[in-house]
Amino acid sequence: MVTSAIVNVVATASVGQELDFDQLWQCKEIFYDSDVYGGRVAYFKTEKMQGKVSIFNTGKMISVGTKSETHALQELELAMSFLVENGFAKPVELNVKTQNMVITADFEKSLNLEKLSETPKVIYEPEQFPGAILRLEKPYKTSILIFASGKTVITGLTSSAQIEPTIQQLKLLIESHQ
Repeated sequence: MVTSAIVNVVATASVGQELDFDQLWQCKEIFYDSDVYGGRVAYFKTEKMQGKVSIFNTGKMISVGTKSETHALQELELAMSFLVENGFAKPVELNVKTQNMVITADFEKSLNLEKLSETPKVIYEPEQFPGAILRLEKPYKTSILIFASGKTVITGLTSSAQIEPTIQQLKLLIESHQ
């Protein structure tokens, strides 16, 4: 049995207009420091949010820290609504794109990383890092950290529909090298 969970979703959208940060920083939901990234980014966060939304003066937004694509979408829409309600932007329809997901999976058994490293796509150098690194191109382009404990970290997926096929591919690889 393999258990898995989404631990972070990174999604982007744009309000399609330049934003003036001169008054934005006065809102309690906004963290803005002109010394951070040369004053080109502000961070939007409310108590109801799982993550936060970076808002760039170009109008681009990045949601990080949510645990689902739905929550990432909701938080980007919340940031957009905040900008519109406070007069910082005109309303637009957001085109949200999931850029990356981080998933943890636990195979709930010890894994032989030495044997697994016999696979050409697996890099294992225990003197440098305690886990093996696997780069998959299929079914989806992703990077996976594999630890002897059976725990893994999967990055690079762009949809929750990609999780199960990736775990199944990983499971086949692990089973053939134990």
